[in-house]
Amino acid sequence: MHAALIAAAGEAAEKTNELPFPPVVFGIGAFVGLVAALLFTYAFRLVGTRH
Repeated sequence: MHAALIAAAGEAAEKTNELPFPPVVFGIGAFVGLVAALLFTYAFRLVGTRH
């Protein structure tokens, strides 16, 4: 029984999901996306007071 558990654990360890990019790329992408949203929001800061 122990041999079966060890074999199952070995197979599970081999089937890991790899990220398509390094983790740093996801962080930079999130930062760029949030800065873009900030700039978009900042562009419309005085629209309500003009009318």
